[in-house]
Amino acid sequence: MNLHEYQGKELLGRYGVPVQKGILAHTLEEAEAAYRKIQDESGSDFAVVKAQIHAGGRGKGGGVKLAKSMDDLREHAGNILGMMLKTPQTPGGLDGAGKLVRKVLITEDAYKPDFDSCKEYYISILTDRERKCNVIVYSTEGGMDIEKVAHDTPHLVHKEAVDPQLGLQGFQARRVAFNLGLSGLAFKNMVKFISKLYNAYVKADASLIEINPCMHNGHDEMLAVDTKMTIDDNSMFRHKDIIDWRDKDEEDPAEVEADEFGLNYVKLDGNVGCMVNGAGLAMATMDVIKISGGEPANFLDVGGTADAKRVEQAFKIILKDPNVKAILINIFGGIVRCDRVANGVVEAYKNMGDSINVPIIVRLQGTNADIAKQIIDESGLAVRSAILLQEAADLVKEALA
Repeated sequence: MNLHEYQGKELLGRYGVPVQKGILAHTLEEAEAAYRKIQDESGSDFAVVKAQIHAGGRGKGGGVKLAKSMDDLREHAGNILGMMLKTPQTPGGLDGAGKLVRKVLITEDAYKPDFDSCKEYYISILTDRERKCNVIVYSTEGGMDIEKVAHDTPHLVHKEAVDPQLGLQGFQARRVAFNLGLSGLAFKNMVKFISKLYNAYVKADASLIEINPCMHNGHDEMLAVDTKMTIDDNSMFRHKDIIDWRDKDEEDPAEVEADEFGLNYVKLDGNVGCMVNGAGLAMATMDVIKISGGEPANFLDVGGTADAKRVEQAFKIILKDPNVKAILINIFGGIVRCDRVANGVVEAYKNMGDSINVPIIVRLQGTNADIAKQIIDESGLAVRSAILLQEAADLVKEALA
């Protein structure tokens, strides 16, 4: 589950990670009140207005603005609230529709212009599947252009692999601080920052924490100025308070709908819809689609109970994608018999009538596969059946021709 910046900062704060202070606002009036409070607490007229959406690159899209007065605050908050913010990470990138900004975070200005030693660093923690461990990725070149830094000057990006049995060791945190060029009190505070950040990553069951920038604010203090955080969905039974933070407005509507019906659905950019039981078979099915000359339009796992109701709902979700030109149903009948799935497909097709306007290929293998094929073939519907995976691939290729 992706968290907003303000949620990530609140969670990090629980584990003692120093974070930039901020107040959430949904309206211009709330933003004005937040600015006044930030003024009183910081003693400065400077504050930052930050759009809250699930996407990076907000500054480049105009979603992060510095306010030096109440008039600035009103102008920036008024412009950002309700805007369709486009960034390289919103759907479709800068050429897409963007994301609607429903709330902003009003924060203190972490940068102190009277201190020459202010410095921005990049720090993230994520799981390296190849190494089978967590990795701290960090650089002295923090800020909006970190992607360019990684591409053009990869030697400036360092990695620290953490043994999953031993956990983060003190010498590793010190090595991070040393490679960032710190010394004295700043060095000690960075060691503490890294240690607390890693503890938060593990305790919160995060799959990603990205701090960009981590600010050395001139007082030798380290501060998380921006936070991107993702929590492993499989750990939510341990974090029931975090479940309520889910923002469905930031998710694909089809994925939200699928989740409500117990379907595992992820939208992709292809032209062939997939309906499969089992994640492994779903991955193999997407490979088959590519081999046949198509591109998978989605990942959809109906689970072990592919009855008529679930199949019908899966159909509806897949067909909401206008790019879908064909649908491949690939079911292995183990827990659920193939004939039951076949009857479910036929019943769902009849219920939906004319709303199904693309070719459908059904490949059923396993228990009662021969009976299932007979049910599909004798249904009189525009559904083509297959038993072998190669047959299904050939039918998909034919449907796309």
